[in-house]
Amino acid sequence: MRMTESSLEVADASYSTIIEAGDHWTHEIHRGQTFRIIDLEGNQAADTLFYNAHDPVERYSASDTIQRQAHLYLTTGSALISTEGNTLMTIVADTCGRHDTLGGACSRESNTMRYALEKESMHACRDSFICGLAAWGHGLGKRDITCNINFFMNVPVTPEGKLTFEDGISAPGRYVEMRAAMDVLALISNCPQLNNPCNGYNPTPVQVAIWD
Repeated sequence: MRMTESSLEVADASYSTIIEAGDHWTHEIHRGQTFRIIDLEGNQAADTLFYNAHDPVERYSASDTIQRQAHLYLTTGSALISTEGNTLMTIVADTCGRHDTLGGACSRESNTMRYALEKESMHACRDSFICGLAAWGHGLGKRDITCNINFFMNVPVTPEGKLTFEDGISAPGRYVEMRAAMDVLALISNCPQLNNPCNGYNPTPVQVAIWD
């Protein structure tokens, strides 16, 4: 884990907003801008996808990102690689130290399989992603939701190759900060999951900020 602080102040950001637990957020981040996600209360999971803003067929690729850096987790220095092999974003500061690439986004279907049939009605990140893409337009929909990043989420891999969902390693005020290598569309689902410890069973808001 590489813990690296930033010199930027949120008060100086050109854009800042709060994303409530369970809400979605979409925004274009221009090449050269710096983008930060802040875990306001700690132990929250921010499910995130990135797309080329001018050609959204090109989007974040978990497999290419993992292969390029030869590491499962993201931290300072990690480049987020697209399906075309290009860098979308680079992590330039990180006070959490490790972010998940494998756990995926919760869905109503997975809630029933993992937990119980009566969990089907619970809101999930896949729903938020669909709503966020519909709000942005450009004809994007379900098929454009790919493997996402789970910022602040702790998903260890066992020696047997299994995934486990554990208590988060983040804390109030910790953040991850990225610099855009191209114009990108950021899509966040601030996870509403109540069934595993990824949010401490208590989903909370996150803040996002952008600097020119």
